[in-house]
Amino acid sequence: MNLNKVFILGRLTADPQLRTTPNGQQVSSFGIATNRVWTDKGGSRQEEVEFHNIVVWGRQAEIAVQFLKKGSLALIEGRLRTRTWQNQQGQNQKTTEIIAERVQLGPRAMNQGFKKSETSSNEGANVPGKEELPAIDINEEEIKPEDLPF
Repeated sequence: MNLNKVFILGRLTADPQLRTTPNGQQVSSFGIATNRVWTDKGGSRQEEVEFHNIVVWGRQAEIAVQFLKKGSLALIEGRLRTRTWQNQQGQNQKTTEIIAERVQLGPRAMNQGFKKSETSSNEGANVPGKEELPAIDINEEEIKPEDLPF
């Protein structure tokens, strides 16, 4: 059995860029930075930053461009893909990307338009003042009313 699955949580290094392929499909790409903090043997605090290239396809690409901005926190679930191509000098270039299958948006500033959750006595899961965060999980296939069982 083989498995190619990646989860990363980090901040965007730039605004997402939206492009359209020659066959009309939308694709967005952006970078995410993640960091790792640890204490070395000498007791000094160390930090390491890793930069990841993210590619998002279809309707998720459009939504990512609409809601994600430089510095936004995002959780990406996807798979690794390594591409090889030749540059203008004829040299082979290689890059590894994360192809996003699901993008979840992190918290946003209170003035950026998401509805705040309201708490009632029987809703212990909602916290006053916290925001509802949309999750982007879109299948490429359109759901038709005749396909619904009710």
